This record gives sequence, structure tokens and C-alpha cells, in this order.
Amino acid sequence: MLQGIDVSNWQGTVDWSDHAEAGVAFGFAKATEGGDYTDKWFARNWNGMRESWLVCGAYHFARPKGDPIEQARHFLDVIRSAGGLRRGDLVALDMETNDGLRPEQVARHARRWCHHVERHGGVRPFIYTFHSFANGGNCAGLAEYPLWIASPESPRGRPAVPGPWRDWTIHQYAHSPLDRNVFHGSRHELTRLGFDPR
Repeated sequence: MLQGIDVSNWQGTVDWSDHAEAGVAFGFAKATEGGDYTDKWFARNWNGMRESWLVCGAYHFARPKGDPIEQARHFLDVIRSAGGLRRGDLVALDMETNDGLRPEQVARHARRWCHHVERHGGVRPFIYTFHSFANGGNCAGLAEYPLWIASPESPRGRPAVPGPWRDWTIHQYAHSPLDRNVFHGSRHELTRLGFDPR
């Protein structure tokens, strides 16, 4: 299993080379939230992962009340301005708030965001979520996307899988002092889920 971490502006400066030396093989950094927020550390994290030869991942924190296309464009623009996507880079949609909307509205927002990123970014997003959110119906119609499940209560690499998925791809198994993840496969298998410029 590959070891990974995920970060946002809450972590401040991240020493990616130190993490790489400690065996971390992939990382995700928060890029955007909603239609106009950009994580001020994203460009530094994106380039830090790249320079440390980690598999690079970027994620967007979904705000379902907003326009999913506007949010997807903003996300792709921020990645582009930080150096863009290269072969094997990963993207993810962080789904953990419903903004007071019904589950079917939340799921529709996510599907539209994912379709735009696939069409215009050339990469299939992971869906990051947790059991109660998925089980509430907020992820309907997203089974085609790889599941990144937040389940720190489960043993590492053995999370329960919520519907509509049948299997997990990344398991976030710890939150403290840092979000830690595992991917059940090789580096080659992970990058095959990422950006393909063809």
C-alpha cells in the first residue's frame, strides 16, 4: 500500500521533501473552495510535491449552493496558474457539506462538477467523503468515480464502503496530527487514475 497525506492552508508551510524521505508517495493539497476561494498555499504545495517526486493531487471543497460549472472552472484555472496538470496528476472533489440543500441537489451538483472537470481537464476526479454523508444520499450517481473515504475509525486499509460504491480506492485513516491516507496498489496503478494528456 502507498502512503499519502493531504493538506490545506491549516498546515501552513509543508516540508514535502521531509515527507518524501519518510515514505510518503502521494499528496493532495487543497486548491479551491466554492466559486472564488483559492487556498493561498496551493501553488507552493503543488510545486513542493512535484519537486519531491510525489504523485501530485489537488482537491476542491464543494459548495453545493453555488454553480458547479463556475466552481469547476475556478478549480482548473487555479491548477493551471500553479503550473498545470502533468501525466498521472490526481484531482478530487471534497464532499462534506450540503449547504442546506436536499441530497439529490447535492449529488447533481457533484455530477455536473465532475463532468466538467473530466471534459475540460482531461482527468476523472476522486470523490472524497465520509460514511454518513454518502449514506444520506448525497453521492448518488457517483459510483463511476474512485472513492477516497474518510474513515479514521476503521483499521488502516480496511474501511467500510458506503453506497453507491462497492470498493474504496484511497482510505484516509488518520486526522491527527496530519491527515494520512493509503492507496491499495502501486504508484503506477495510482498514476493511471490521473491525468492523461492524450
